[in-house]
Amino acid sequence: MKASIRWVKDVMFVAESESGHTAVIDGPPSAGGRNIGMRPMEMVLMGMGGCTSFDVISILQKARQPVTDCVAELEAERSEDIPSVFTRIHIHFVVTGKGLKEAQVKRAVSLSAEKYCSASIMLERGGVEITHDYEIVEAD
Repeated sequence: MKASIRWVKDVMFVAESESGHTAVIDGPPSAGGRNIGMRPMEMVLMGMGGCTSFDVISILQKARQPVTDCVAELEAERSEDIPSVFTRIHIHFVVTGKGLKEAQVKRAVSLSAEKYCSASIMLERGGVEITHDYEIVEAD
């Protein structure tokens, strides 16, 4: 996997993935930025959320669960010291579907956390405490 990060101006950069997608990275005005892009650590958090969400949906679909929506709400805490690494991340999944089996949702979330999500497993091995829970919403 490859990526490039190109400096634009001040503390603004454009990140490009190997697959050709781009994202703007910028800082707040207090750090010399213009606040027109995501912060680097926000991208790390969202990447982890995307990774685990991908797993959960994939596992539920393979289990033939009628999932219609899945939102992963992430909340992270960071160290006060430099480097200001993540110390704790909590992921709350809101899974919507018609007649979803709780055991299948629980299994999907657990398998992602323990076996499949490369991003969260990498962070956890680096000392980040990662917790997760879920709720199931019945679709109309």
